[in-house]
Amino acid sequence: TAALYTTRLGHDTAVVDRGGGRAAMMAETHNVIGVTEDVSGKKFLQTALEQVKGYGADHYRDFVTDAERTEDGRFRLEANNATLVADRVVLATGFSDQHPDPPAPRTARGLHYCLHCDAYTFVDTPVYVMGHGSSAAHVAMIMLNFTDDVDLLLNGDEPTWDAKTDRQLRAHPVDIVAEEIKGVENDEDGWLEAMTFADGARREYRGGFAMYGSKYNTGLAEQLGCDLNDDGSIAVDDHGATSVDGVYAVGDATPGHNQIPTAMGEGARAGIDIHYGLREFPKSLAELEAEGEIPREDAPGISG
Repeated sequence: TAALYTTRLGHDTAVVDRGGGRAAMMAETHNVIGVTEDVSGKKFLQTALEQVKGYGADHYRDFVTDAERTEDGRFRLEANNATLVADRVVLATGFSDQHPDPPAPRTARGLHYCLHCDAYTFVDTPVYVMGHGSSAAHVAMIMLNFTDDVDLLLNGDEPTWDAKTDRQLRAHPVDIVAEEIKGVENDEDGWLEAMTFADGARREYRGGFAMYGSKYNTGLAEQLGCDLNDDGSIAVDDHGATSVDGVYAVGDATPGHNQIPTAMGEGARAGIDIHYGLREFPKSLAELEAEGEIPREDAPGISG
């Protein structure tokens, strides 16, 4: 979205995208108004990229490994197969969901990470939440807003939530299952049907949520000297500007709800703010006094 705005507002824009990401894992797109739910994450991303390229942005299927500020105040980005120099940089590097160690058996269709996206799927159906920390405990309690059949699966781990959370959790009708998961059963369409456990128990589920935290992908932000928040996310203002002049960050790498519509709004604000800083006109009075009036042949102030 940031690239769409900067391109349509007349600035040479390059998108460096390695492919994949959390959105690419979505079988269906939820909560994006105007986008029907039969649109997969991959199709959603493909359409977005085609829109941006259609307005003239360059696209690199690549991965940026290094970023630095040059002596003239610009930014040099080194990717595996390209070097780019830019006046502004927008980081949309997101975060990586953490998984149990060792990994739990794959649950195929039915494994979710986004409560706000997918809780609706489990109205009046049995659901699990897998994890051992406070976030898992709270998500399990939240799911009682949608169903009365919620299991919190520790998968052999000891609980790490605090005493207050423990009292709160045990006062809610959530079954805490301590045993390690030993097997997963799926139907012919690949949807989760049940899990089996080390004690021989079999529990039926429509699906559930893995809650093991996340790791913000801030390597490039740290190379450029951007401030981070206490939780590891990139610190930004209301327009996505970081502590480093000319560097912006949007989406899941920044604080807030990890949602596509939220990230799209952040991208729009960043793109518009970049335009304000880079657009040629109007010249300030100080510039006009120093340089004189603007001849017509200098307009339009837009890239070829």
